[in-house]
Amino acid sequence: MSSVMIPANYKSLLGLYDTQKAIGLIKTIFQEKLCLALHLKRVTAPLFVLHGSGLNDDLNGVERPVAFDVPCLAEQAEIVHSLAKWKRYALYKYGFRPGQGLVTDMNAVRRDEDLDNLHSIYVDQWDWERVITARQRTIPFLQDTVRDIVDAVCATSDELRWKFPALKKIHLTREVTFITTQELEDRYPDLTPKERENAFAKEHGTICILQIGGKLKSGKPHDGRAPDYDDWTLNCDILFWHKPLNCALELSSMGIRVDADALRRQLAEAGCPQRAELPFHKMLLDGTLPLTMGGGIGQSRLCMLLLGKAHVGEVQVSLWDEDTVETCCAAGVELL
Repeated sequence: MSSVMIPANYKSLLGLYDTQKAIGLIKTIFQEKLCLALHLKRVTAPLFVLHGSGLNDDLNGVERPVAFDVPCLAEQAEIVHSLAKWKRYALYKYGFRPGQGLVTDMNAVRRDEDLDNLHSIYVDQWDWERVITARQRTIPFLQDTVRDIVDAVCATSDELRWKFPALKKIHLTREVTFITTQELEDRYPDLTPKERENAFAKEHGTICILQIGGKLKSGKPHDGRAPDYDDWTLNCDILFWHKPLNCALELSSMGIRVDADALRRQLAEAGCPQRAELPFHKMLLDGTLPLTMGGGIGQSRLCMLLLGKAHVGEVQVSLWDEDTVETCCAAGVELL
């Protein structure tokens, strides 16, 4: 079931034709700016991987991948949740060096997603990854990369507003305000994690929440993270305040990836040390895979943000329950 809410008096700033035109421009302009900022090369990526390879992203550890049998291989395959692990393997396989990286279009199906204004079972994002050195595994380096991404977002918005005058009322905060999950809990001890994000983003506009995954003083993590890709001490989420929905819109989850020590520590904390025997994890532990950082940047989320949309179905084609369709129709919201 969905949980959709269309704000009173909401009206799309662009009609269907201009919306489609703008989506195409966003995807072209932003990818170019991202590649220039982070020194990325576009590569082709898989839609599915073999079950048991350790390459699929476990997200919060409870989501079920869409799986199917491949008779000619006598194997089970899984549609990817994200490409967090595959990208690191690809950097090794293709011979990328420190300072170089890759970006790809990632399309996924997340069957267990709860549907609402921001969430769909269809996921489209730019998945990027770059090789770094041991000296770059620091919070300041992570913060500089976040600023580069936010600059690319804001520069894309500037170009779009010039091409579509109806979008001139959309203004993003270019300066990023950083805060750790523990600082956020200390600041808003009586709020839920999502309420903390909304309160802080409303105050500051563009925020970056650091160190997601590990337990806080309250005994619970701010949000779930798989233990075998991001280093929980060196990761973050980028969020923008989205006025049409009066909420924080998470655009990117990213971070510096685990090294061997962080992988062992986080597998133990998550209660799944047996993953160390999977092929991908063995390559990481024996030093075969390079040190990397990376993340995903939601394509539909970016389109929602830059076009001032109230529902993700206005910028992507997916499946919706009857309540969502009726609510959007009654509010004059046209789902693609």
